[in-house]
Amino acid sequence: MPWKESTVMSERLEFVTLANKTGANRRELCKRYRVSSRTGYKWLKRFAAEGEAGLADRSRKPQQSPHRTRPEMEQLVVALRQQYRTWSGHKLRQRLLDQGLDGVPSASTITSILQRHNLLEPTEAEKHQPWLRFEHPEPNDLWQMDFKGEFGLLTGGKCFPLNVLDDHARFSLCLHACSSVRTDPTQAIMIEVFRRYGLPRCITCDNGPPWGIQNSRYTKFSVWLLRLGIWVSHSRPHHPQTQGKAERFHRTLKAEVLRYLEPKDLSFCQQAFSRWRYVYNHERPHEALGMKVPAQRYQPSPRPYPETLPPLEYGPDDLVQRVRGRGYIKYQGQELYLSEAFAGQDIALRFTNTDGVLDVYFAQHRITTFDLR
Repeated sequence: MPWKESTVMSERLEFVTLANKTGANRRELCKRYRVSSRTGYKWLKRFAAEGEAGLADRSRKPQQSPHRTRPEMEQLVVALRQQYRTWSGHKLRQRLLDQGLDGVPSASTITSILQRHNLLEPTEAEKHQPWLRFEHPEPNDLWQMDFKGEFGLLTGGKCFPLNVLDDHARFSLCLHACSSVRTDPTQAIMIEVFRRYGLPRCITCDNGPPWGIQNSRYTKFSVWLLRLGIWVSHSRPHHPQTQGKAERFHRTLKAEVLRYLEPKDLSFCQQAFSRWRYVYNHERPHEALGMKVPAQRYQPSPRPYPETLPPLEYGPDDLVQRVRGRGYIKYQGQELYLSEAFAGQDIALRFTNTDGVLDVYFAQHRITTFDLR
C-alpha cells in the first residue's frame, strides 16, 4: 500500500525517526507502515544523506542491533520462570549465576524477557511499586487511552477524539476523529494502532464506554484486549488524575488545536489532528522529558499484533469452564457470575491455599476470585 497522500511527509518522518532508534526492527516497521522493505530502506538512505529534504523526493547502511540475549539463555530464563512462577528477575538471575552459567543477563533484561513471554502478572507487580509513580520505566509498559470530550461539527453530528498515549515517552500513538464511542469502530482503530506500534503490556482507561460499563469492569472490548495479552486497568471513578498524562494531553490539544479549529466535518478534524500529532511527537519539547520530544524516548513494542490468535491453553491442573450466555459458570452446584463480556469464552479455575477460594484466569490474566465458603 502506498503512503497516505494527506500525511506523506509526516508518515515518512515518523518512520525514519523510529527506524533510526537503537535496536529498531526496521523490517517490522516497514510492515507496520505498510511499505515494502525496499521502499523503507530507500527513505532511510535518503534521510541519512540529505536529512528531511531527502524525504521530499542517498547512503547509509542500517545500524546493527546491539548485543541481544542469546536465544539459548532466553529459553533458560523462560524455563526457570515456569519452574519458579513467583520469582523476580533478581532471584532468577542469581539462580542462573549459581548454576555457573556464562553470559547471564542483568535482572532488568530478565524482567524484559518475562514481559515478552507474558510471564509477568501486572497486578502482582504493581503491589510492589510505590503508590505515587509518575512514569513507567520503559516504552509500552503502559498506554493511557481515553476519549476527549465530544464537540459538534458544522455539517452535523459530533466528533469524539480518541487519544492513546505512551506513559513513559508521552508519545501520541493515536489521535483519531471518531463519530461515536461504539466498540466496533474503536476496535478497528486500535487494530491499526497495534499493527503499527505493536502491543503494550498494559492499557489504562476510564470507566466509560466502550471499555467500561456500570457494575462491571469487563466489556467485549476489554476482554478482546485481555485475549491479546494486554492487561486492562481502570481509573478510579471521579479521579481523572489516575490518567494524568492523558488529561494533560487533552488540555494541550484543547489549547493548541481545538480552540482554533473550525470543525467542518470529521475528515477536516482528522487532518488537523494528524498535523498536530506529528508536531507533538517530533517537534514540541516537553519539560517532563527534560525538553526532549516524545519520539526521542519512544520505541515500538517488540510484540507484533497477531492477525490470528492462537487457541487458549491452560495447565493440566486447571479446571476449565465455558462461560454461558448470561455470564455464569456452574461449579459444584453453584451458579457463579463472572461477566456477560466473557460469554462463550473458556476460563480456568485454580485452587488457592485457602479452602473454598478459587482464582479465576482468562488466558494468562487473573481476573477475579470466587469464595465458595
